[in-house]
Amino acid sequence: MKRIFPALLAILLIAALALPTAAEQASPAPEISAEAAYVVNLDTGLVVYEKNSETSMTAASLTKLMTMILLLENYQDQLDTVTLTAPSYIYDLIWEQTRDASTADIRRGETHTLRSLLYAMELPSANEAAYIVADYLGGGSMENFIAMMNDEAARIGCTGTVFTDPCGLDPGNQTTARDAYLLLRVAMGYDAFVQAAGSSSYQMPAAASHEQPYTILSTNKMITNTGYYRSYTQGGKTGSLENWMNFAGWHTQDGETYISVVLHSPKTDEDPRPALTETATLMDWAFSAYTVAPALDTTQPITELPIAYSTQTDTVMIYPASDMQTLLPREGGADLTEKTFHVPERLTAPIEQGDVVGTVTLTIEGQHIGTVDLLAGSTVERNQVLYTLSRVGEFFSSTYFKVVVILTMIAAGICIFLWVVAMLLTISRAGDSNHRKH
Repeated sequence: MKRIFPALLAILLIAALALPTAAEQASPAPEISAEAAYVVNLDTGLVVYEKNSETSMTAASLTKLMTMILLLENYQDQLDTVTLTAPSYIYDLIWEQTRDASTADIRRGETHTLRSLLYAMELPSANEAAYIVADYLGGGSMENFIAMMNDEAARIGCTGTVFTDPCGLDPGNQTTARDAYLLLRVAMGYDAFVQAAGSSSYQMPAAASHEQPYTILSTNKMITNTGYYRSYTQGGKTGSLENWMNFAGWHTQDGETYISVVLHSPKTDEDPRPALTETATLMDWAFSAYTVAPALDTTQPITELPIAYSTQTDTVMIYPASDMQTLLPREGGADLTEKTFHVPERLTAPIEQGDVVGTVTLTIEGQHIGTVDLLAGSTVERNQVLYTLSRVGEFFSSTYFKVVVILTMIAAGICIFLWVVAMLLTISRAGDSNHRKH
């Protein structure tokens, strides 16, 4: 997976604001306890599940997605060559908020590569790693780095996101399910993130306070051999504060890929990782309810149109230019699509096979799928005699001809009137002349 240029990606992601929703077209979606959720099929851009996706909520460690994005945006080619030393003051900032913050056991004064810090932020959601990176990118100022975070969020199209620290410990960090989708989509544009997010463990190197390398583990148990495991889950980021959990991940099965976001899924004694459980529920349903399939058959005519000025045929078969690969319910599929044609009442010869003669718009129960060009299925030559007679007939029945006739009649009437007046004047003058002679 190659990195997508941020500016181009931002444009594509902003377009997600207007993505159509397909959730009502298949088997009913499951009920979940999470306060918000958002599931998007990446192959088509269709949203298959949405719940309070524009409502801002505490981001928790999903905040680290932005810290990782800024790290990779600036140093993706230097992850193994740039090393950072953990400054002492960042631990005071973390402890001011909580003594239970997740860490990768990176201690004061230890030096690590940017790659190790990336894995530390991603796998155990290490808060000290996020602060080390923020200190470096912000030039020693947390305020500078937080401003960078918020500027970047606005640039990629986040509308309900505010960052107040680089790791998510502060409940002032806010995001929406849709914005978290955008953040993960941007992060997935970097190979290093995809590799880290798909790893269940990573070996941290020996450092000043660690004589031997040690292993850190991922909090994303959907990719590890646990009860939460799903083979289709490729990676993701967890986050939690208090008694709820967030998760944003991506999933691939049978060549189809989704991004899912679940926010504020409530923890219970029976389930300490409810966002993973509810993500699995949503994705099991999405993969079973939908499939990417052609909505049209390019080998079969979609409609038939009459054609004028030809003695070869009275009609032309019309074919779709594309099969419109889209997300369809597994049950019903293309049969559920509604077609709205935008074509002329008739075609006029000559016409070549493959000429675009109109479009057809596809919807499923009112939800827009897309628009496809319609092509003529055959070549039809013009009959010149029919065309000439038609043009002559059209001329004599045209408004232009009618106007000319009316104006001609008016002109003739005026001429006759003037001639009559002139004759009357002549007769009158002749009468006056005769009268004077007598």
